[in-house]
Amino acid sequence: MTAGADYRRILFIKPSSLGDVVHAMPTAAALRRLFPQAFIMWLVKRQWADIVERMEGVDELCIVEPGLAGWLSQVPRLRATGFDLVIDLQGLFRSGAMGWLSGCKMRIGFADAREGSPCFYTQTVPLPTPNMHAVDRCLLVAHALGASLEGEPEFRFRPLRDDQALVADLLGRQGLSVDDSWIAMSVSARWATKRWPRESFAAVADRLQQEGLGRVVLIGGPDERADAQAVKQLMRTMPADLTGQTSTGLLPALLQAASLLITNDSGPMHVAAAVRTPIVALFGPTSPVRTGPYGSQHRVLTSGVPCSPCFSRQCRNHMRLECLTSLSPDLVMEAARAQLAVRLTRS
Repeated sequence: MTAGADYRRILFIKPSSLGDVVHAMPTAAALRRLFPQAFIMWLVKRQWADIVERMEGVDELCIVEPGLAGWLSQVPRLRATGFDLVIDLQGLFRSGAMGWLSGCKMRIGFADAREGSPCFYTQTVPLPTPNMHAVDRCLLVAHALGASLEGEPEFRFRPLRDDQALVADLLGRQGLSVDDSWIAMSVSARWATKRWPRESFAAVADRLQQEGLGRVVLIGGPDERADAQAVKQLMRTMPADLTGQTSTGLLPALLQAASLLITNDSGPMHVAAAVRTPIVALFGPTSPVRTGPYGSQHRVLTSGVPCSPCFSRQCRNHMRLECLTSLSPDLVMEAARAQLAVRLTRS
């Protein structure tokens, strides 16, 4: 048994992606409480290193570059560190192998992890049910190590010194201040099957601005500019557009300043939930029970069509993407008004 042991050098493996990294934050926080004197290193892909850099409780990053060679180049450093505990929350062959290659004798991960990764673990953690949120799933590992699961999971960011100023500057270039009421909108997603129709996003953005509920600010990474541009071209009013202008690490400070986020199932959704910004999220092929915005203050809209959630990148319904197209702009506007009203009441 591992519970009750005193670990001093911990390797935390959760290399990707944005939402998954955020889901693991409360587990890292629980470990910090359990082992306050421990040195905690987080292994993460270069693409997401900026977000982990801003997490409290993490002492050092092990940044892996793309490709097998990029991962293996970090093995000497890991072995030299002398870890006495490896936690693999990714659960894939490469992450499990890195834990084993570190030379650490105590390696823990999920019993149902994929690609044969459990063969690299010395202890496995079973899941009581597949239908549990990813945050709660990750916390089971901390519990197996002796952490208490009482109280709310902690998402603690420590913005860098210039983050607030950078956000203020970006908004200022769009004619906004951090004190203004503005609505972030994330119109893209990694899977095409997760994307609410562009014309629906455009209709909602126009109505929000026409009703004076707040300026709409499009957000997203550089590879999401085409989706944002397509929505802008369908609009009658002009939104602000920060797509491709913010680093991943700046998302906590940016989304904390927003009054609301309207989004597909996306990485920024999980960052917004972590900083307690109200969310209206549109879910089709994925399950809000497993990967919805964490917390009871958010509104998740689903269609209830029989094939949803299908967890597929390809739609096989005879009415393509019915799970999303059946969610009307009227429904989203109703949810947005309600969320904004709650925000005003609390402010």
